[in-house]
Amino acid sequence: MLEPDSPSVNKEEPGGARTLRAADFLRAHRPALLADWEQGMHALHADRAERHSWLMDHMPELLLALAEVIEHGPEGLGTALWDEHAVIRLDQGFDLGEVAAEYALLRKCILRRLEAESRLLAPGELERLEEALDRVVTRTMTCFSQARQRILQALDRMTQATLDNPPVDTLLVRLLTVLMESALAVDSAAMMMVEGERLVVRAAVGLGADTALGSSLRRDEGFMGQVATTRKPLALRSATTDPRVMLPSLKEPGLRAIYGVPMLEDERLLGVAYMGSRTAFIFSDPDTLLFRSIAQRATAYLVQARLQADERAARVEAQRSLAQLDALLSATPMGIAFLDRELNYLRVNQAMADINATPADGHVGRPFRELHLKEVVDAVEPMLHRALETGEPVRSFEFSLPPSAPRGGGRSWQASFYPVRTPLGEVLGLGATVVDITEHKQAEATLQRAVDFREQLLAVLGHDLRNPLNAISASAFQLARSEELGPPERRAVDRIRKATARMGRMINDILDFARSRLGGGIPVERQHMNLAEVCQAALEELQVSHPERQLVFECSGDTWGDWDPDRVSQVLGNLVANAIQHGQEGMPVRTLVRGEPDEVVLEVHNHGDPISPELMVRIFDPFKTHPGLQDPAKKKRSLGLGLYIVSQIAGVHGGHVEVRSTASEGTTFLVHWPRRLPPA
Repeated sequence: MLEPDSPSVNKEEPGGARTLRAADFLRAHRPALLADWEQGMHALHADRAERHSWLMDHMPELLLALAEVIEHGPEGLGTALWDEHAVIRLDQGFDLGEVAAEYALLRKCILRRLEAESRLLAPGELERLEEALDRVVTRTMTCFSQARQRILQALDRMTQATLDNPPVDTLLVRLLTVLMESALAVDSAAMMMVEGERLVVRAAVGLGADTALGSSLRRDEGFMGQVATTRKPLALRSATTDPRVMLPSLKEPGLRAIYGVPMLEDERLLGVAYMGSRTAFIFSDPDTLLFRSIAQRATAYLVQARLQADERAARVEAQRSLAQLDALLSATPMGIAFLDRELNYLRVNQAMADINATPADGHVGRPFRELHLKEVVDAVEPMLHRALETGEPVRSFEFSLPPSAPRGGGRSWQASFYPVRTPLGEVLGLGATVVDITEHKQAEATLQRAVDFREQLLAVLGHDLRNPLNAISASAFQLARSEELGPPERRAVDRIRKATARMGRMINDILDFARSRLGGGIPVERQHMNLAEVCQAALEELQVSHPERQLVFECSGDTWGDWDPDRVSQVLGNLVANAIQHGQEGMPVRTLVRGEPDEVVLEVHNHGDPISPELMVRIFDPFKTHPGLQDPAKKKRSLGLGLYIVSQIAGVHGGHVEVRSTASEGTTFLVHWPRRLPPA
């Protein structure tokens, strides 16, 4: 707390004039002088707004101390306040000129107030004021210079301690040794590093150093935890008796003063450094300033060491990745190349060198146009430019060379081009992959010829089987009308009729499949019809062929439209046959025809095991098999074309097929029949 201002003391001079003493003037006008000085300092440091909060740290006490020096002479100067002010200004980043400017401004503020004063200073008072100010400035400048010189010497020794790039633990010990040799009051010093949730002593010198190494605390435990949590320098007067001191190494030597500082990298806490003394209850300001400087320099070295370690690790990882990339590029049979923005080759693997019939080293720096035939350049170069301009890749571009080409004649390739970008998105060039697909193309052509032959064979076979099958069906019909047949013979005739009907549907499916795959498409003859009537009639015929199963029919709404009745019957027959084959025996197969505003929906539902997910994705593919079907007899009843034909007929009519299948609800196929064919 500041002392109360002393009243001005007037002195009667010869001739009746009233004079003023300098010390009394400073005490009486201290608030005004401080306001003038602070305003001047704000103007002086207008470009350093962050320093304004520091301006009044010591000035009120300094003015009172200046008055004491004027009254009592040099013995009133003391040391503590002036030295503390000098050290604090050094720690705050002031230079010597700025500290001198502070006192020069104070002198100016005092003289201006004296000029405005109606009373004059007593004879000799101005000289005593000037002399006191000079003593104060000299003392502060001397302390400032000595503290700075001490720090510079310590930092120079710290720099020498790092010249041989020692390990981090060794470096920290050297830095702490510099501290102890530079500050006589320091008897113990250590640095604790953050490791997970604990602070661990990794370097220690002086008293208790051997027992301190390796000891640890929680990050929020004790005095060191308080320094780490608050992230501010803190001091203790008696380590031996203070309960906040948790490290045994600080209690055993009988230490008194303890001073700890956080080691910070921006906002990240790296550790805590502390120093202790057996003789002092509190460290001097120069000692604490020196210790903070050493801790800051140690933090900088730690950060630098970590960055260097990260750089070395990144370099090793980059070399490992490059070696892996080189091995991959060399081993892959795919041609790989990198080109710059001017389409000059930067790097190729051996496969690309073989494709281009040029050594890998012979590609580097050479333009794309120079290394390739005109046919390749004309086909590929526009795509390379487009990929560079748009930043979009070009994938799976196929090209071939004529048999007469001097290099690679008659062969085919598939190429892809990808922009190579920086992390910021800048396109540096292109990556290219080239695969020789000549054998693949040849195998593909061979396979296509085999598929075409199979489909033509199926079409011929299906067409030629119709005549004998019709004869069998007609003969079975005539036999069924005979009254001379007994029950066993009639059952045999019924089996023949069912078998011929099933064979007829198979042949129709084969013929329709052949038409759809050979380019003719499934033929339809649309006419105005009632879809419900056609479906009901078809179900009646199916019921005769499958008397053991219950076929249920329902309809609702307007079911008129333009479709091919034979194809509608074929769709329903295939769906019902599929439901009977895969549905649960003893459960009915339900058919629903529902009229909607723009279409009629045909639904066929059966109970049973749901369709498996792997089959669902290809349910309408031709020649598929049901993976869950265990009965070999059932597997032989179908070619796997029924649902394919259903989807093709629906598509020809402008509709589509859906399927829903769950264990609880069963399986439902929905065929959407638009009433009118949509425009092409």
